[in-house]
Amino acid sequence: MPQIKENIYTKNIKTLIENNIVQNKVRNSEEERDKLITNWNIGKEIVNAYNEDKIRYGNSYIKELGIELTNLYGAGYNYTSLTRMKKFYLLFPNVASLTQHFITWTHIVNILPIKDKSKRNYYINLINKNNISVRQLQEEIKNNAFERLDDKTKENIEIMRKDDTMNIMEFIKDPLLIDLQELKDKELNEKALKQAILKQIETFLLELGAGFSFMGSEKKLKVGGKFHYIDLLFFNVEKDCYVVIELKIQDLKKEDIGQLQFYINYIDLELKKPHHNPTIGILICRKGDENIEKYLNTDNIKITTYQNKKSIGQKTTKSVINKAL
Repeated sequence: MPQIKENIYTKNIKTLIENNIVQNKVRNSEEERDKLITNWNIGKEIVNAYNEDKIRYGNSYIKELGIELTNLYGAGYNYTSLTRMKKFYLLFPNVASLTQHFITWTHIVNILPIKDKSKRNYYINLINKNNISVRQLQEEIKNNAFERLDDKTKENIEIMRKDDTMNIMEFIKDPLLIDLQELKDKELNEKALKQAILKQIETFLLELGAGFSFMGSEKKLKVGGKFHYIDLLFFNVEKDCYVVIELKIQDLKKEDIGQLQFYINYIDLELKKPHHNPTIGILICRKGDENIEKYLNTDNIKITTYQNKKSIGQKTTKSVINKAL
C-alpha cells in the first residue's frame, strides 16, 4: 500500500474523521450536520497542504491520501470523495450558512458540478426553504428550475439565512411544468388543466417556489346574488398572504387580469386577516403578451405560462448517492 509522508494536514484530517465517527455514535440527530462540517474541514486541510507545497503535493497527495484513508475508514474517503471535499471548501467558504438548515452531504454532491454561483445558491435556498429530498433536488436540476427564473432574479443570488424571507413573486418560474401526458390536445380545457395540477399538487407546489400551502379549488365567492369561483387558492407562509391562481388555456387577454384582480380584492376584503399581507395573484396562461403586460402597474400580480412536462422514466441515472455516502 502506498504510504504518504505524515504531515500536520494528514494528521488533522485523520483527527477530523475520528472525531466525527465518535460524535455520530452519541449524537445521531446531528449526524448530517457533523458530516457536512467534517467534510468541509477536510477540504480545508487538503487546500492548506496543497498551498504549502504545490510541487510536492497537488493531486498526487489526494490520490495517496485517498488510498490510506479508504483503508482506515472506508470508501467514503477515496480520491473522488476527497476531491469533492476540496471543491466544497473552495466553493462554499462560509460553511456556517449551510449548517443552519437540513442540507446533507448528498445534496452538496449534486450541487458541486454547477459552475454558476447564483445557480448553486438558488438550489441551496430551495433545499432550505422547501426541505426537499435529494431526489427532488435532482429533479429540479434536471428540469432547469433555475433557468426558468426571470433574468433579473437569476443575478447574484446569495444563500439565505434561516429567518430570511424569499420574494416569492421573483422566484415563480416561467414556464411552469405540468404533466399533461394523459390529456390529448383536444381534451385540454381549464377544468382538465386544474385536475392535472391537483393530481400532482406536491410537484406543483415545488414548481411555484417556496412556502406554498394548498387551500382548495373552486373557492366559491358570493357577490350580490351571483357566485364566482376561484380556480385555485393557496397560502404562502414566506409572504404571509393568500395567493389566488387563475388558469387560462388561451393566450393572455386584458380581461383575464381584471378577473384576477377582482378575486384578489374580494379575498383582501372578505377573507384576509388584519395581520396578513395583501393577497397576490398568479395568472397561468398558454402564452403571455408583452403589449398587455407592460400596462400591468401592480406588483401583486404575476403572469406566467405553463408547459407540458414530459414523463420522466423510472430508470434511475447513474447514481451519485452511493459515491457520496
